[in-house]
Amino acid sequence: MRSSRIRNILRLLVIFLVLTNIAMDSWGQANEEVHLPAYDERPIHYGFLVALHSSIYKLNYSETFLDSLNLHSIMPKNSAGFSLGFVGNLRLGKYFDFRVTPTVGFYELKVDYNFVNSETIEQAVSSTNVEIPLLLKYKSERRKNLRMFLVGGVKATLEASGRKDDEEVDKLRSKNSNLFIEFGFGLDIYYPLFKFSPEIRFSRGLINVLTEDENRFTSSIDRLAVNTITLLLVVQ
Repeated sequence: MRSSRIRNILRLLVIFLVLTNIAMDSWGQANEEVHLPAYDERPIHYGFLVALHSSIYKLNYSETFLDSLNLHSIMPKNSAGFSLGFVGNLRLGKYFDFRVTPTVGFYELKVDYNFVNSETIEQAVSSTNVEIPLLLKYKSERRKNLRMFLVGGVKATLEASGRKDDEEVDKLRSKNSNLFIEFGFGLDIYYPLFKFSPEIRFSRGLINVLTEDENRFTSSIDRLAVNTITLLLVVQ
């Protein structure tokens, strides 16, 4: 599980580095003219984003699991998804911005339940979430058409699909809202007509999203949280 998580993180980092390298090479950074020189003096900027993410549950076993004679282990699995959204950026000063990135994210988190008789049952929790990250952005000095940045803040999510009462109670379910702490880094690349910003962001769930259902899938878990790594491609 840990090696799979590391591989997914490395894949997103490689994509980030490749996109950044292509963007910088395409303009011959050493000799190019400065694009959009007054861009960062404007108080408000808007844009849109496309994001790819990899999510996984982090769980703690309950006492019921320790007493179980049939269940061998519970193994969360990395699951890919994507998000679409908008960007609103408010300039606070030379080095700081306040950023809001409302998005709609599509998720399917999976867990394998391994039993002592070698049987494995997969549980998948799918959701479409409205996400509201509130972030503080710290910017470095601009070097011609490049600027590094760090972001950090919190993100609230709410399931948008209007989940109906599920008649199948013997399954893993999660709550329809969550709260995350977020942090990441990225690169602002200035083009003649727009700014392109690839970004890597990490999200760590703060809330136990496990429902209070009493069945063999939920009773063996004491706490269930969501961790996500996201590659964002932002155009402003």
